[in-house]
Amino acid sequence: MTDNTELTPPPPAPQQRKPLGCLSILGLMLLTMVISVGAAFWLIKTQLFPKDFEPVSLSATEETTLQAKLDAVGLGEIVSAHPQERDQHGLTAEQQRESATLEPTPYTESPEKRNIALTEKELNALLANNTNLAQRLVIDLAEDMASAKLLVHLDPDFPFFGGQTLKVTAGTEIAFRNQRPVVVLKGVSVWGVPIPNAWLGGLKHVDLVNEFGTEAGFWKAFADGIEHVRISDGAVQIQLRE
Repeated sequence: MTDNTELTPPPPAPQQRKPLGCLSILGLMLLTMVISVGAAFWLIKTQLFPKDFEPVSLSATEETTLQAKLDAVGLGEIVSAHPQERDQHGLTAEQQRESATLEPTPYTESPEKRNIALTEKELNALLANNTNLAQRLVIDLAEDMASAKLLVHLDPDFPFFGGQTLKVTAGTEIAFRNQRPVVVLKGVSVWGVPIPNAWLGGLKHVDLVNEFGTEAGFWKAFADGIEHVRISDGAVQIQLRE
């Protein structure tokens, strides 16, 4: 009688992994140290002491559109859509010419000039072209939210961080509900660390208009002068009251 059953060979014995030698362990330790130092250096340079922001610039078409908006609300003579040289009194060449030919005219009001609509890019371009904050402040507009990043250059005599740049970020909810503007501070961070609410005077998540707008002062005057305000993703619309 013939046995046709085939014998299955036993599985090969697993190979034992050789332990790492001293040189391999030392190499891994050095690599880990290099990566850690590099990551820490990147964090310090980009987060703790960041470089100045790149000023926002508009194309020729965007400048024309923005200037038309400014002229429509009567701000074209005060701020400009493109960089301009100013004299020692802060006047542009056009403002100097207008001052020299100033003529008396009757006072009038145009309802269209109470409506202000700007995109996020236009708003940042105005900051870049008309203030000294071009490389230090940027504004972000999202749904019912305005956020800001500000770089503060510390005095060289400042303890520990003298001559470095302080990065401050803040967010504020801005909306319009129940016929009143809503302004709520969402938070403030320094170097990415959120500031405790107690250090902000307990104003975090507080509607500043509702809290302080019932008494005479800035917030009441501000609220009474706003007919409507709307912040969407990348744009802001403000309508002033008569």
